[in-house]
Amino acid sequence: MTELVAHVRPAAGEPEGALVLMHGRATGEQDLAPLLDVFDPDRRLVGLAPRGPLELPPGGRHWYAIRQLGYPDPETFGATFSALTAWLDGALAEHGVGLERTVLGGFSQGGVMAYALGLVRGRPTPAGILALSSFMPTVEGYELDLSDRAGFPVAIAHGELDQIIPVDWGRQAAERLREAGADVLYRESPVPHTLDPRELPTFVDWLRRTLEPAAI
Repeated sequence: MTELVAHVRPAAGEPEGALVLMHGRATGEQDLAPLLDVFDPDRRLVGLAPRGPLELPPGGRHWYAIRQLGYPDPETFGATFSALTAWLDGALAEHGVGLERTVLGGFSQGGVMAYALGLVRGRPTPAGILALSSFMPTVEGYELDLSDRAGFPVAIAHGELDQIIPVDWGRQAAERLREAGADVLYRESPVPHTLDPRELPTFVDWLRRTLEPAAI
């Protein structure tokens, strides 16, 4: 698999952390790039929006092949996971930001990858996860580790009218994470498979609190 391409939005000065936003199915890295400024208007963070490595029907870029909702295809998911972790570790090192100062976010398939990168057993823990209209994946060989998650920040947004990933998936993720002790911000809106712009200030505030400037 080729090296991932990514849109990079630099911080205004020395980055205080990083925000990674992964796009949904059949789009590309520019789809969520505008949200980097929306979520981080002061440009405290370096913003990274990678491009999914797969080209699949109906076009655009993808993170994995769809087999069954909730259960990504293990072969394509595994290859993407390897490429994505290598890219992420390299990109953060390049910008001098640790994973502990990085929020992993994404929409739809991108949110699935955020959950995987942030929770899979054997990977270090990020500063938080921002999952938009998404679900926690079940993939053979990639077990999510929900132990010792006390206070871990997770923000979840889901549309009550979501026709692609029904809202129950978002509710289930929030419930599982709360049971694991995570600090979950969950917002539902009367919208389909999209992000409700009325909720954006809530997530801007969450991101600011999650990545408060490190004490000197």
